[in-house]
Amino acid sequence: MKKLLLFLTGFLITVCGTAQSPSKKDSLARVLYAAKEDTGKVILFLRVGEQFENSDPEKAKQYYRQALALSKKIGYKAGELKYASYYSSVLNIQGLFYSSLAVNLRALQMAKKMKDSLAIVKASFNVANSYTFLGKNDSTLYYYFQVLPYLEKQKDNRMLSIAYNNLQDIYRRLHQYHKGITYGKIGVAMSRANKDSLKLEYGLTNLGTNYASLHLMDTALACYKEAFEISKKIGDQYGESAAWLNIADIDYQQGRYEVAKNGYSQALKIARELALNETATIALKGLAMYFLQMKNYAAALQYADSSLALAAQNENREQRVKIYKILSDIAYGNQDLISAKEFDSKEDQLNDSINNDNLSEITTRYEKEYETSKKESQIKLQQVQLKQKSVLNYCLIAGATALLIISLLTYRNHRHTQKLQQFKIDELETERQLTATEAVLKGEEQERTRLAKDLHDGLGGMLSGIKFSLSNMKENLIMTPDNAQAFERSIDMLDSSIQEMRRVAHNMMPEMLLRYGLKVALEELCNEVNRSSAIYADYQFIGTHTTINQTIAVTVYRIVQELVNNAIKHAHAQNVLVQLHALEQEKLLTITIEDDGKGFDKNLLTVSKARPHGQAGRGMGWNNIQNRVDFLKGKIDVHSEIGKGTSVLIEINI
Repeated sequence: MKKLLLFLTGFLITVCGTAQSPSKKDSLARVLYAAKEDTGKVILFLRVGEQFENSDPEKAKQYYRQALALSKKIGYKAGELKYASYYSSVLNIQGLFYSSLAVNLRALQMAKKMKDSLAIVKASFNVANSYTFLGKNDSTLYYYFQVLPYLEKQKDNRMLSIAYNNLQDIYRRLHQYHKGITYGKIGVAMSRANKDSLKLEYGLTNLGTNYASLHLMDTALACYKEAFEISKKIGDQYGESAAWLNIADIDYQQGRYEVAKNGYSQALKIARELALNETATIALKGLAMYFLQMKNYAAALQYADSSLALAAQNENREQRVKIYKILSDIAYGNQDLISAKEFDSKEDQLNDSINNDNLSEITTRYEKEYETSKKESQIKLQQVQLKQKSVLNYCLIAGATALLIISLLTYRNHRHTQKLQQFKIDELETERQLTATEAVLKGEEQERTRLAKDLHDGLGGMLSGIKFSLSNMKENLIMTPDNAQAFERSIDMLDSSIQEMRRVAHNMMPEMLLRYGLKVALEELCNEVNRSSAIYADYQFIGTHTTINQTIAVTVYRIVQELVNNAIKHAHAQNVLVQLHALEQEKLLTITIEDDGKGFDKNLLTVSKARPHGQAGRGMGWNNIQNRVDFLKGKIDVHSEIGKGTSVLIEINI
């Protein structure tokens, strides 16, 4: 039941210790819009947005996005990294933890490309914070312990206090409460010494949670109340809502149910004002517990259902487990044993899923690290051996100058050995690159799947709900003919938005591919092209039904999708043929894509400079296609002439 507070600020943010007055916000806004478009204006965008983080998160995000756009326009890479830190902070406040993780991982990738060690440390710290919110304890500890030595060496007490206070929550999740309290006391002491009210407030909240886990309720309550007073003093409504929840939890556990109800209600009020989804989820759960205690099962069920809907919307599986337990208790209270057992079963299944996902994540990462480390070690060993043999052979040649024939044979042997060693190095390097490519492709498909699910289940559900509400509203309103016509146009536009969102989600991860396989998915792709563009796509399947590994199927689908898009966007074709040839006995999958477009000089595919398809050059689309074919260890043959269309033949062993 505990509502935990983690530091939302990233490495690059200076947290305001007190609430900002409207006059200061107005003053900053006036300075902002009069400023020149340079790095100083980027910083101003970030500072203005920071004033709205706890009062109007959406407005803060608008300013942060303007900072990103200006940074890209003027080539200010450091500004893009600062944006990631600020923007992920607001996403964390809103409970959008997966989105925050994606932003911080992109920032870490950018920092690595820049080869800036300090920027890498900062981005790694923010990634660790994102994993903390998601409850990924192993990943969080991995990234924190990457940066702690640097922070301790630099004596950066500001960031160390954040790390220590967040580490205490991690050890709380691992049920190592005494260790959590040890880190928490250090973090709180640092915050007091730095006179940093906001960090002190969050540190006290997490410290109180560790004490409560050890059933030291009086000590925990003292921490929560001090955190509550600080949040009121500095105007931190997010912290105030968390304090209400934590104090209400203790009141509930000690039998002060009416007082607990008031605390949950106050937290829910703030959560709805600031769109704090996780806070609202926990507050609704607390109210469901209250009404369950009062044996008002109807009210308890209403609040529990609302809490479960929010938890599902935000993919908060830990809260869903707890809500299923409450729903089970409500069903038992209503003597509905069938429903109670169903909720018990859902709780057990979700717990197993969480445990399996955590184990899978740990295993996958360690396996990748082990394989990469092993291959790098082998490459280094081969290089050392090659160097040693080169030195030895040169010494033999120098010492045998009198024996010309022997020297020539020795040199020939040396060259042959060198080629063998280089061949082994090249093989290992190729294998390492294929391993890396596999990880990238799998990560890309996982991200496509997650985003598609978010669009379909999250945004799609919300748009459908809006349409339903508007339709119900229409029946209860008296409108003029003009207003009625405008209302219907709005409903039509909403329908179009829903269809477009579903189309985008389908393109990111087609449901047909997952359910019915490659043959049906490609057929649906061609049908979709015929419905949505002026080009005609003809799909042909030759052979018998063949079971194809899902990884191969997804990769082939992406290749065909890219080639069809090239024919539409760049070749300006009128017709395109997609042919799939698969026979079980041959163990060979052949894909043919032909179009009657502009065509191009195929020799230009070897040119490194990227140009659009249908003109010249090797663009990102061709690179993606070639990388995927190489990943599948397949063969690709391209035939094209200017004005005579393009034909691509791909063969893959299955």
